[in-house]
Amino acid sequence: MIVDALQTDGKGNFFEAKYNVQPPGETEIQVAAVMTGICRSDIDMMQGKFALLPSNMHGHEGLGQIIEIGNKVTDVNVGDLVATRGEPAYADVYNVRAKEYVKVPEADPKYILEPVACGINIIHQPIREIAERSGPGKRLLIIGSGFLAWVAYHTIKLNHLDFEITVKGKSNKRQWGELLSEEYSGTFDVVIDLGSGTDVFDQPIVNNEALIVFGNQKQVNTDFGNLLWKACTIMFPSPRTEGFYKCMQDAATWIENGDIIVDRFWSNAYPRVSQWEQAFEESINRKANQSRGYLLW
Repeated sequence: MIVDALQTDGKGNFFEAKYNVQPPGETEIQVAAVMTGICRSDIDMMQGKFALLPSNMHGHEGLGQIIEIGNKVTDVNVGDLVATRGEPAYADVYNVRAKEYVKVPEADPKYILEPVACGINIIHQPIREIAERSGPGKRLLIIGSGFLAWVAYHTIKLNHLDFEITVKGKSNKRQWGELLSEEYSGTFDVVIDLGSGTDVFDQPIVNNEALIVFGNQKQVNTDFGNLLWKACTIMFPSPRTEGFYKCMQDAATWIENGDIIVDRFWSNAYPRVSQWEQAFEESINRKANQSRGYLLW
């Protein structure tokens, strides 16, 4: 089946192209796109700041309706709505592998689960290391106040990890309220670094045997001397881990139960047919009141 898809060559723009969708494999599902979130990594890839992925991997924050299933698929049916992390979710129709989709109750942007699961995974993948450092008087710093930081903060709370938490950032002040600080003081046992700065390397903010979790790409020049001297542990959570499927399941459950509110971050919907170019342009130059955008089929 030949369908339309949005692709980039990494030279500054997305464009419409044709994509050949094969019949789903025996453990795969085939979905018609309903919504697809525009991830910052997509924008970075478009601008040449992120490694260019193959065209069959463009778009990964999907929500679609199942139109065909493989003969060994038993957990969903044709017509079900699913959140996907399979690519290419910028195509009108695409296939999704087993354990890369989760059934959702409605076509609402809050159920675009992949970015929510990324925020959960920032805590879940290193959770044993984080838990070892929790307890009375222990301090945790989140650097950044965007979507991922919001999800990571609530994942800490929902897992009942005992920390005095400081969130440092300047964005989404209305969402965070009094939880947000523009400055921090003292040292910390765990640092969740979701920002673009280099405070962890440049400032004396970590205790001995601290854990530093990097959830955002950055370029730094360092000899790691400060972190080495203090015997710190560094971890890099990634969606490319088997536990990510559980994070997607948790995301669906927590959102449905109201344990975590993420729909306020989905601020801009763009009709796929008429406004897809505007969607990418405004994702590069976000307005003051804009957070995350998504394409709507």
